[in-house]
Amino acid sequence: MMHAMLLSAPGQALVSTQLPIPVPQRGQLLIKVRACGVCRTDLHVVDGELPQARYPIVPGHQVVGTVAGIGANLNGFAPGQRVGIPWLGYSCGHCEYCCEGRENLCGEARYTGCQIDGGFADYCVADARYCFALPASYDDAAAAPLLCAGLIGYRALRLAGPAQHIGFMGFGASAHLLCQVAVATGRSVYAFTRPGASAAQDFARGLGAVWAGASGDTPPRKLDAVIIFAAAGDLVPEALRLCKRGGRVVCAGIHMSEIPAFAYALLWEERSLCSVANLTRLDGIEFLQLAATLPLRIETRQYAMHAANAALDDLRHGRFNGAAVLMNPV
Repeated sequence: MMHAMLLSAPGQALVSTQLPIPVPQRGQLLIKVRACGVCRTDLHVVDGELPQARYPIVPGHQVVGTVAGIGANLNGFAPGQRVGIPWLGYSCGHCEYCCEGRENLCGEARYTGCQIDGGFADYCVADARYCFALPASYDDAAAAPLLCAGLIGYRALRLAGPAQHIGFMGFGASAHLLCQVAVATGRSVYAFTRPGASAAQDFARGLGAVWAGASGDTPPRKLDAVIIFAAAGDLVPEALRLCKRGGRVVCAGIHMSEIPAFAYALLWEERSLCSVANLTRLDGIEFLQLAATLPLRIETRQYAMHAANAALDDLRHGRFNGAAVLMNPV
């Protein structure tokens, strides 16, 4: 048996539970969890905002652990090897999207901590195709946010194109990593936080942002692109307002509140609006290789695994900068 933090139904608190240790099937690995990041998507699962979620579920999709079991006829992994498990946990492998390397759009995709039991536990099983080698330069707590905050942020940055002056709306786990990546690749970052969040603005400047202010403030220039990390749909018209002609707004979250109606003039002049859906394995490989070359400063607030509810509540109310990570004893 193992310890797990189980969500029985949306809107409920997670409950410390004893469950059988899962058995890896063909193509799967059994992972002994050492750390698991806490993500805003976990809040969407808890709040019942993702229609694809199943309940009961063990949340958690930024999993760092070691291989404790290997399914039949599976090569390329060794017991004790450290790996990371991201949000996208399964794709069919044969549809048009999978065959094009766009498995993030697979109609049969399943997600870790949403439809597949995740990492708020002692152990979990994972599709070996979606288990990534992790840079040795990051310890378990620092590596966990790379697996969603980093990966989804990296995909959002790619979709922003060659933008040199780029805004980040919502300066949390993803933005604090991507700010450093953007600065390291020669871009200028403009950070937008909640009103009154002066500590978060100072945090952004400390990571290299050339400007930081509250949502609704106007930066000193028009922006080439804006990435929205917050789940607030009313930021979409605001982001379009900040973009220059030909600029792009990228919605990086899996869930967003209703986008209000806005004047066509905000979209005109070839501004564009797009969303980010999950990640591809190529995103994972590229970003983790990049992270190995960049000494990213990863701010974490660490909690014991049994304190998952406290971590989720602190995340919901913005009580820390950076990323929350649940830890198991090594």
